[in-house]
Amino acid sequence: MDGIESQSGSATVNGTTLSYEVAGAGSALVLIHAGIADSRMWDGLFERWARSHRVVRYDLRGFGRSGRASGAFALRDDLYGLLDTVGIDRAAVLGISFGGSVALDFALTYPDRVTALVLTAARPGGLPPTPDLTEVWEAEEDALARGDLDAANEVDLRAWVDGPQRMPDQVDPAVRARMREMNQLVLERQAAETDAEPQPLDPPAVERLSELRVPTLVVVGALDRPGTLAGTERLADGIPGARRVVIPGAAHMVPLEWPDQFGDLIEAFLRQTD
Repeated sequence: MDGIESQSGSATVNGTTLSYEVAGAGSALVLIHAGIADSRMWDGLFERWARSHRVVRYDLRGFGRSGRASGAFALRDDLYGLLDTVGIDRAAVLGISFGGSVALDFALTYPDRVTALVLTAARPGGLPPTPDLTEVWEAEEDALARGDLDAANEVDLRAWVDGPQRMPDQVDPAVRARMREMNQLVLERQAAETDAEPQPLDPPAVERLSELRVPTLVVVGALDRPGTLAGTERLADGIPGARRVVIPGAAHMVPLEWPDQFGDLIEAFLRQTD
């Protein structure tokens, strides 16, 4: 990796194992993947950011190479245990989509562990879904109820990769193929791990945004779903001092569609907060 030493491992945390990779030196940056992906979605950007930061990427429990999602658990607590395992006291935390909600819950639960927050294409927990999001989730549930994982995967790709304003042939086929591969594994695991009991933050994040006291950047693609765009507006309005950036020409998966622009944006933000 361009001469940068990388360490991969498996941390035993809260009754499961979390697969992770750490590289680079400097102030710490943690990357949390989307709910239709795993930590491989950060390929490229992980290596880029490791040139100036100590970067951690990991698979959430139930995703990628991490352990099962079973019984009661809280993903925010998993991250706390992972940081202890790799010896990081405080870090900037970047999450996208579902991973952004995890990052937000972590920052609210453990504010002393967070130096900065980047919420990409994310909505705060507890925010009621808009009709367009409900429609997507119901279509996915219908496909899963039929046992048709391929159809469920296509629902997710249309919703979270193409976005509502584009047809599949208007999206980079490499990005679409990459997301299809990762999400297929997500769907297969979720179909097998039916005893998971994730514990939501109580009170939910949407009621606690004013508590945050760290520099916060909110990022979203202009072609994302209305419900996601509204969710990022709620974040920017509710978090003191937060800045919202809209990326033209991108939908939900901003880091994969515009890695150079996204990489520049994050590096500039981290330089201001380090």
